[in-house]
Amino acid sequence: MATKKKPDPSSRIADNKKAAYNYFFEEKFEAGVVLQGWEVKSLREGKVQLTDGYVVIREGEMYVIGCQINPLNTASSHVSPDSVRTKKLLLHKEEIRRLTGKVEQKGYTLVPLNLHWKDGKVKCEIALAKGKAEHDKRDTIKDREGKREVERAMKSRSR
Repeated sequence: MATKKKPDPSSRIADNKKAAYNYFFEEKFEAGVVLQGWEVKSLREGKVQLTDGYVVIREGEMYVIGCQINPLNTASSHVSPDSVRTKKLLLHKEEIRRLTGKVEQKGYTLVPLNLHWKDGKVKCEIALAKGKAEHDKRDTIKDREGKREVERAMKSRSR
């Protein structure tokens, strides 16, 4: 049985930090991304924003919308870069069919979590997620602040 390897932190391109605050994650998937040459160059420079991105399924294919890749100033003159272009995600048809069924259920959505390099290719980690209610978001903040307090107390004790 193959083990799921987590991506190397140094290979991370961008993270969607808002996603963990706004959603509960049910399942995570890794998908390939169809990119143009100038986009890959911009990703190498880290000129990407993923926080406003979301995933849609149209005609049996998946797309990430709202992922902004800013072009480099040195982009070639024969290409007209569109920074908010819709990017196609690559998954197996069976996975897309299964996700389509889940997304059609009430409350489920697909969100991009991060972009990372894997074997020289750009991959997008997406999650099947359920939106958090306002009180759940407050609980998340409370837990985070509680952990910080504990860490501060432990740090001051060790000195």
